Amino acid sequence: MALSVTSGRVPVKADINVTPMIDVMLVLLIIFMIVTPIITSGFQAQIPRAENAQKAEEDQGEIRLGIDNKGQYYIDQMDPATGKYTGPRLVPTDQLQSTLLAIYAARTKDKIMFLKADQGIEFARVQAVIEIARKAGVRVIGAIAEQRQQLPGRH
Repeated sequence: MALSVTSGRVPVKADINVTPMIDVMLVLLIIFMIVTPIITSGFQAQIPRAENAQKAEEDQGEIRLGIDNKGQYYIDQMDPATGKYTGPRLVPTDQLQSTLLAIYAARTKDKIMFLKADQGIEFARVQAVIEIARKAGVRVIGAIAEQRQQLPGRH
């Protein structure tokens, strides 16, 4: 780099220093590579879409049973001690009926369960869960679905 002796000032270099930017990008890439699998673990299901679904807000005290894309069962219920939802908790298949029986034996308010299943699950598995829930004391089973998006101009 040549300096001008006559002006006494150093010319400003207008180039972008790319090295620090690459370092930052590599650090962000490593962070996202580590964090992404942790975020996506747990209950994963692609919910079926309904044509004329009624939108309803979730009430306190609801019991939600989920079946993920691998056929594993998850129960989301309210913790009586804290009054907050536990989040989807994995329940082994052999313990599903006893877990539901314990939940609904202690319930006096209602015997409603909401079912959220992956759209790729065989319907026989959903039927088996409904039968297990009925034996455990569930009286009403509601299905959780997402509203199918309408194309603009179509009714």
